[in-house]
Amino acid sequence: MNLIGGRTEFKVLIKALSPKEVTRIYTPRPLDRNDGTFLMRYRMYGSVRKGLKIEILYGDQHVAQSPYILKGPVYHEYCDCPEEDPEIWQNVMSCPSQEPQITKDFTSFPTIDLQRMLKEIPTKFSQTRGAIVHYTILNNRIYRRSLGKYTDFKMFSDEMLLSLARKVHLPDVEFYLNVGDWPVEYRKANDTPGPIPVISWCGSLDSRDIVLPTYDVTHSTLETLRGVTNDLLSIQGNTGPSWENKTEQALFRGRDSREERLHLVKLSKENPELLDAGITGYFFFREKEKLLGKVPLMGFFDFFKYKYQVNVDGTVAAYRFPYLLLGDSLVLKQDSQYYEHFYTGLKPWEHYVPIKRNLEDLLEKIKWAKENDEEARGIAKEGQLMARELLQPHRLYCYYYKVLEKYAKRQASKPEIRDGMELIPQPDDRDSVCSCHRKKPLREDL
Repeated sequence: MNLIGGRTEFKVLIKALSPKEVTRIYTPRPLDRNDGTFLMRYRMYGSVRKGLKIEILYGDQHVAQSPYILKGPVYHEYCDCPEEDPEIWQNVMSCPSQEPQITKDFTSFPTIDLQRMLKEIPTKFSQTRGAIVHYTILNNRIYRRSLGKYTDFKMFSDEMLLSLARKVHLPDVEFYLNVGDWPVEYRKANDTPGPIPVISWCGSLDSRDIVLPTYDVTHSTLETLRGVTNDLLSIQGNTGPSWENKTEQALFRGRDSREERLHLVKLSKENPELLDAGITGYFFFREKEKLLGKVPLMGFFDFFKYKYQVNVDGTVAAYRFPYLLLGDSLVLKQDSQYYEHFYTGLKPWEHYVPIKRNLEDLLEKIKWAKENDEEARGIAKEGQLMARELLQPHRLYCYYYKVLEKYAKRQASKPEIRDGMELIPQPDDRDSVCSCHRKKPLREDL
């Protein structure tokens, strides 16, 4: 029995099902989600052919459905071994049969005219916005060219597409991804000419962009247990004191990327008992720094020492929103025209408390939460449970695949590798053993 400070501890044992196979697996201690549930994470640095046996013991007793058997082969993240049959992959991943946001996004695009896009997009969007990346996926290989000078964030779309291609054979598809902040296609379905399907990380009520999970949530998912500390899983084990012991104030920290954020600081100075708001960096409104002051950065886990979190847009939707929901504080969310891919699953007053765009009812809503503590706690809990469901790593992969699948079916012509495109190679896999047991040779390799 493992005892730490007199407490019984969990013990996690992961090994290959076959005694002939050995693999390296990193297993940190399970995360305590402070609601009677624990999250067990692991990262593989090698693959196994027969499968894995995962035992979770509390003292010397198996817990939940332990031992878990994952039938093989089980591949590590960088093993390039895609499932050739997407239906099998989607079943294994428990992908939802439908995503309401995807259905909605594609209603404007019954067919996708690649020839029109080739003519229009480079001149219409890349010169004005300068943040468009043109991708073609053929035979599960990914090619791209950058249109414009602000395309550095393609590193995030590259890594997610490469990761997906290592797991499942992707459809042949040619598309344009906007890696800038704002959506770009504002024409309506009945305009002449009509809109063209540009894929973006953030949507808005007045635009027609097709939305993918943001680079922020995909990068944090890919780097879990590796290069990041704030990821969608680690947050869940670092939600601060229990509800009763949290500070009864609303908290905001962030840059000055929207005027309402400055207004928050003014409100905070006038009502310090209700609101603790501070700007951590000035870029857009530098002249206001003397008046409003600047506060030091705060570790994200420390946000959850406070009972209420204020979520106000930045340049577009505030990409901290999924992380705030996963904590166990009540989120007060500003009304916004902007949205991320999962917002359709959320309802005001059920998963968060809405506040007006101009923040005029913010103080009133904080007072409401203080006076209705049980109800506020219930909304915080429902928001957390919904975010845990919608933001599981496999759901992000499923969502990406569904967008590419739906898009591919609507293409009116075949995708091609265009002039100026380069192949993005899969990363070298020198650290880990990876032999693929399900890969069929590509037609062109025969």
